[in-house]
Amino acid sequence: MEIHTIGIDLGKTIFHLVGLNQRGEVVERKKFSRAQLLRFTANRQVHLIGMEACGGSHFLGRALREQGHEVRLIPAQYVKPFVKTNKSDFIDAEAIAEAVGRPTMRFVPIKSDDQLDLQSLHRVRERWVMRRTAVVNQIRGLLLERGITVRKGRRHLDATLPEILEDASGKLSAALRLLLKQLSLELEQLATRLEEAETLIQLTAKNSEACRRLDAIPGIGPVTATALIAAIGNGAAFRKGREFAAWVGLVPREHSTGGRQKLLSISKRGNAYLRKLFVQCARSVLQQSSKQSARLSAWLGQLTARAHRNVVCVALANKLARIAWAVLATGQDYRPPELTAVAPD
Repeated sequence: MEIHTIGIDLGKTIFHLVGLNQRGEVVERKKFSRAQLLRFTANRQVHLIGMEACGGSHFLGRALREQGHEVRLIPAQYVKPFVKTNKSDFIDAEAIAEAVGRPTMRFVPIKSDDQLDLQSLHRVRERWVMRRTAVVNQIRGLLLERGITVRKGRRHLDATLPEILEDASGKLSAALRLLLKQLSLELEQLATRLEEAETLIQLTAKNSEACRRLDAIPGIGPVTATALIAAIGNGAAFRKGREFAAWVGLVPREHSTGGRQKLLSISKRGNAYLRKLFVQCARSVLQQSSKQSARLSAWLGQLTARAHRNVVCVALANKLARIAWAVLATGQDYRPPELTAVAPD
């Protein structure tokens, strides 16, 4: 009994395996623990192993590659069309085994430990940023209930809150003052953690040659550069910059029929965190558009004259994403575009 392709439906502790022969017929159905699965695959020679890209898939993918197997990770939404009937773990594994062999299927690169570490740092940092915003808004809401209005923005709260707490003539109760002091202490702790995360990101970017090349692109700094490397590595999973921009969700959705092309707003698919970072990069470039290269400034000026500023920002984010992919994929330094000289009549 020869197994040509294996599909594995991942779980926390239990893994369901379905093996197909070269004709696509099911010849093996097994249920394993993680250790049992690795022992089973260590004694088999198969053409291809497929799994959905989800929690734990990168670890298991690397372990199977060390055994000499060719492993591919598939986005979950691309597996669903291959599910034939009602859902079960074995049916899902069979669908994965069928999908992984498709020549036009798209796959997710298996991340290294360094990429996963960097990705974890960004996820924790983002949670701390969201938590800090939530604490700031909660303090402003509590003060508003006592008739004290604080302007939006963390800096305004940092400047106002100490004066409010030290004002003995204020109408704040002792219980509320204690609560506000505790929330202020939480803000200080979050600020310390974020500062440590920023230092680690800066150090990682400084020691990475790819990050240094990305840092030369307008608007892109250490945070975006390290997040990009954590997500796509050297960008080899994409054939061109537009594929990467589509994966980030910065290209228009399309709803065409009858030979008529209809483009809608951006798809917002894929990596929402990277998309947000590229949009922030674009906004910073727009604020300093006069200081950019001549060709980029001219392009921004022409686009701003006929489109809304938010549309210009997303278009610029799309361009920055494509440039960043090109810098990673080619291994070359960023070269600012120059205006093409026009010959006199």
